[in-house]
Amino acid sequence: MRNTGLLFCAASLAAMAPAAASAADDQPDATTTSDGGAATKPPVEVFSTGVAKGRDRLDSATSTSALRGDEIQKFGPRSLADVLRTMAGLRVESGIGEGNNNYTVRGLPLAAGGSKYMQIQEDGLPILEFGDLFNIGTDVYLRNDFSIAAIETIRGGSASTFASNSPGGLINIISRTGDVEGGSIQASSGLDFDQKRVDFTYGAPLGDNTRFQVGGFFRQGEGPRHIGFDGWRGGQVKLNVTRSFAGGYVRLYLKLLDDRSPTYAPYFVNITGTDADPKFGSFPGFRLNRDSVLSPYLGPVVTLDENNRPAALPLSTGQHAVSKSVGLESQFDLGGWTVTERMRYSANSGDFNRAFPSSANSVANFAAAQGGAGASAVYASGPLAGQPISTTTPINGNGLLALYYVSYVRAHALDNFTNDLRATRVWKLSGGDLTTTIGAYFASQKLQTTWLHTAMDVDVNGGKTAMVDIINAAGTPQTQGGYYAFARGTSLFRRGFDVDYRVFAPYGSINYHIGKIAIGGSVRYDSGRVRGSLVGADLGGGRNGLISYDINGDGQISAAETRVAYLPLTQPAPVRYNYGYLSYSAGVNYRVAEPFSLFARYSLGARANADKILFTPVVSTLDGSVASSRDKADKVRQLEGGFKFRKDGITVNATAFRVTADDHNVLNGSANRTDRSYRATGVELEGGFQRGIFSLMLGATYTKAKITADRLDPTLTGNEPRHQPDWTFTATPQVDFGKAAIGASIVTITKSYAQDSNLLVMPGFTTVGAYASFRPIDRVQVSVTAQNLFDTTGIFEVNQSSVPANGIGFARSVNGRTVQAAVRLDF
Repeated sequence: MRNTGLLFCAASLAAMAPAAASAADDQPDATTTSDGGAATKPPVEVFSTGVAKGRDRLDSATSTSALRGDEIQKFGPRSLADVLRTMAGLRVESGIGEGNNNYTVRGLPLAAGGSKYMQIQEDGLPILEFGDLFNIGTDVYLRNDFSIAAIETIRGGSASTFASNSPGGLINIISRTGDVEGGSIQASSGLDFDQKRVDFTYGAPLGDNTRFQVGGFFRQGEGPRHIGFDGWRGGQVKLNVTRSFAGGYVRLYLKLLDDRSPTYAPYFVNITGTDADPKFGSFPGFRLNRDSVLSPYLGPVVTLDENNRPAALPLSTGQHAVSKSVGLESQFDLGGWTVTERMRYSANSGDFNRAFPSSANSVANFAAAQGGAGASAVYASGPLAGQPISTTTPINGNGLLALYYVSYVRAHALDNFTNDLRATRVWKLSGGDLTTTIGAYFASQKLQTTWLHTAMDVDVNGGKTAMVDIINAAGTPQTQGGYYAFARGTSLFRRGFDVDYRVFAPYGSINYHIGKIAIGGSVRYDSGRVRGSLVGADLGGGRNGLISYDINGDGQISAAETRVAYLPLTQPAPVRYNYGYLSYSAGVNYRVAEPFSLFARYSLGARANADKILFTPVVSTLDGSVASSRDKADKVRQLEGGFKFRKDGITVNATAFRVTADDHNVLNGSANRTDRSYRATGVELEGGFQRGIFSLMLGATYTKAKITADRLDPTLTGNEPRHQPDWTFTATPQVDFGKAAIGASIVTITKSYAQDSNLLVMPGFTTVGAYASFRPIDRVQVSVTAQNLFDTTGIFEVNQSSVPANGIGFARSVNGRTVQAAVRLDF
């Protein structure tokens, strides 16, 4: 009932005044009169991401949102995904961990992980050219800390022409640049979970025309789920130095990220009821939103490495992201043109592992499935190692055993180089302003990774999971030290990638603003060159990937050692193709009155298909070519229109949209390839209300999506895409008394389907974040923040497509409640 009431309240408020925020931390706040009311002159909200030139949002035919860094930090240390979940118009599936979360917008499909249609940028340039690389999403190399000045998002609009591979929109993380002298340092600690963290930032002049900003964080601890070891270890440091001169500036960026965090996969869940009205519950001994299969008693990841040599890799690595980045940004006037140059080189690497489920059953049934009738189980690790497991007394209160695959992806190099050069000039023409922009974009993205796997039999015991051996009735072990196979059970997904992507894209735009009307358009042509090679049994052609191998060197081959995956290194397949596609966007904005404007826009963009078409029949294993141009890039068309209102502390923005999209993909956790077209229609609402000490930001998005064509499985044509709720609501009420402040961040999503078959329903849910802060003395702040305050089990993903007969399923939930306290010193 509480969730139902909240939905009704949020929907009603969103219809009246949905949420907005200022575009950057150096933009003016809404001024107030002596009686606490808003001043008559509204602030100008300048927005610069994905457009030719920063301008007032009411004069731009785009749908945008922004969030200040100080507003982000009020709710305590959170992953970037949890921050973006609170922004209007975005759909984010978090709960996976710090990175590899899922992002989309406007009903664009989430067939696999990452951010396929929205490019995630840092200071105007992409972190990775493709946001949905297998097992390594863009957010793996991004962190939320005090260095952030603002986050800007543009949905649809001109994003498709002012950046490559961003037909759905852009998310831009903007750094502080020393505009305001001073800084902060904060120490925080979990109150009901183990994590210690220090955040800092400081900016100041280095002379008359030079300034700098430095910031970052360091953390260590077990984290929000029970894993039994310090899964969170590391941090980052960012530095920039700006030199200003007449008519421009030049800025140097440096960044070092070295951070580890766990990956939380779908875990054990008890599913009962019907497909239309299922009940999801935690098994005894394993809470879905609190526990993890990770533990000190698992591992290491024993397998053959990228050179087919035995290796034992630490399971505690989790997501270990390493990025060393240097960037240069400059802006200057030349012959009446404003020239902007942005360049960055990032050496990205790391190891990324995760454990994900294959099957689970009672002890007796599980043992029989692997060892035949009369098989038994015995602990292979942990404090009970060597002890038999009862088939009659439920171990851990649930009596379950499971087979888990452990993926260990080694990113040897994901180096990225990007250069974006543009020139803009404003011409006076017939009483109006004609803004012209020309630009050229070049990017190079390396993909050099190896996928390794192993398979473990485990019990179901959150944070204390141990490995299990299965022994048949004749006394012969079917496993080796808890390892069922030194592969993913088969030869599948033992892969090596060594591919380079080169992108060149000239672009231009024109915008004419006269009186109340602004009309403009932009165009971009992306050409790509893809070269490299692949290694793996998945390529077929007689390539074998499963062998017998004496892993432990005892001179004998056990049952598990007959299931060893290796890479056929002498049989690589080439990758060699080029692609090209045109993007364009045109829109009109009518400023009806000072506080109110109307706009409309049509855009065509595309996203080049990267690794999701490799290891598929689309790419020839003989010459590396791709025969069909439609397989090389997926097109997205968007028609949008709406209004914007801003006056007396009230902002209201509304956008109706219709989107069509193509998608070549591979479903998460499977070899199921997809080739589909989609359509989505809906409405985005956002706005805010400010009166005295009280502020409220609100958002609501309605989306109705459909698979219009499934070329590989026509039975799915006409169905709704999985994980697509009809409604998403956000609300952020705050009260600021000066020395003390309180606030909440509320996100609600309605129900959706677990799979594209449209059988099993995932229930909707609401999560609430909250904060309370107090300033006992000047420059000192004490705060308590909470994520998922009511400890909701909110489900983002379910492996099953229907209620299982035995009630044993796998699902991924939002993390349970975490509360932390912090002390901050401003100086």
